[in-house]
Amino acid sequence: MKSQELQILSLNAFSDATGPMAPDVAALVERRRRSFGAGSVLFYDEPLRIVRAEGAYLHASDGRAYLDFYNNVPTVGHCHPKVVEAVRAQIGEFNIHSRYLFDVAHDYAEKLLATFPAALSNVVLTCTGSESNDFALRLARKVSGGEGIVVTRTAYHGNTAAVTEVSPSSYKTGAPPRHVRMVPAPDPALFGNDVAQGFADAVRAEIAALEADGIGFAGLLVDTIFSSDGVYADPPGFLKAAVEVARAAGGLFIADEVQPGFGRTGEGMWGFSRHGVVPDIVTMGKPMGNGYPIAGVVTRPEILSAFCADFGYFNTFAGSPAACAAGLAVLETIEEDGLIANAARVGRHLDARLKRLQARAPIAAVRGAGLYVGVEFGTERGPAPEIAKGLINGLRHHGILIGAAGRYGNVLKIRPPLCVTTEHVDTLVDAMEELLA
Repeated sequence: MKSQELQILSLNAFSDATGPMAPDVAALVERRRRSFGAGSVLFYDEPLRIVRAEGAYLHASDGRAYLDFYNNVPTVGHCHPKVVEAVRAQIGEFNIHSRYLFDVAHDYAEKLLATFPAALSNVVLTCTGSESNDFALRLARKVSGGEGIVVTRTAYHGNTAAVTEVSPSSYKTGAPPRHVRMVPAPDPALFGNDVAQGFADAVRAEIAALEADGIGFAGLLVDTIFSSDGVYADPPGFLKAAVEVARAAGGLFIADEVQPGFGRTGEGMWGFSRHGVVPDIVTMGKPMGNGYPIAGVVTRPEILSAFCADFGYFNTFAGSPAACAAGLAVLETIEEDGLIANAARVGRHLDARLKRLQARAPIAAVRGAGLYVGVEFGTERGPAPEIAKGLINGLRHHGILIGAAGRYGNVLKIRPPLCVTTEHVDTLVDAMEELLA
């Protein structure tokens, strides 16, 4: 049976009510449609109206507290008091653009850069991961002299015009342009026991195809946990061979750390470190400010200097004092609350519980690292997105929020705030077990 490929925003999306909605929710849905039109995206068969949040929970207008296993943006926990107070205090003093000097920007930049390999010593701050990846593409093309980019088949890297082109999962119709080439996700089911060699060979073939079409190669761009592809983390180090192929062809390696960064894998701060590589460019976004819009690009000084010799770059809201205060509070909280170690410990418990469940459920694979895990559902007929969708809405009625990923939408995507506990994990897996039974 051939499974239908799904566009990323269609996964878990609300379209029309399948049953009665609470009056306040129905009224807001109608207001959303009138104001936001076709661009509106809501979750669940019955959308949630959120009224407040704290830690690992969202509280809705129906009076329930929902355990959040979906939102990686509040990386240190919803409304963490340290982040809230840092932003409140800074806005109370001043909040301007970055063409003035203020201490918090430099405090933040130095603390952030200290988490990277020494060669990556310059940072450019932006407002969103999309802006970061857009800027990274410009850097790679300037330094390499090429235009072509290799990405994975179900990649998502943002939504500017340039970044949508390198986000195949965003296309409802059509496909990326000629300068963007796609390789399969690093899936052991496809590449067998040597994922590293298989993935590297796929990258090499697409670089050759670009060059055969007269398109110079600029770089390999991957999310280092391969989140929208369905979450592929193992074996550690498999990415290194593909990076070597890209560099041998004159391209750069861009590590998109929007999803796996800031300690989520439980093995250090950055997803690329699991693979023993030092990227040429690293992009960051969503979790950087725990919900406050701050993002960034980290690179080598010579790469940034080459770009700045030809172009200026300034972003009014990027690197504002309030944004830097939020970012600094996030870094300090990760340290003070021991969240990388917590991601490792709770992630091991989650992996063990899911693999025990796998023995008696239609689970084809459990993949991931730390607190970024994909649970792939399949039967003898192939991928089973209907099981993933059923669980998403079933878990919502159990008071648990979760999402999906993967080429066919059959991978349950688990990426909670890093403050979740083993008790929270047990609540999730117990509910999954009940629903799958």
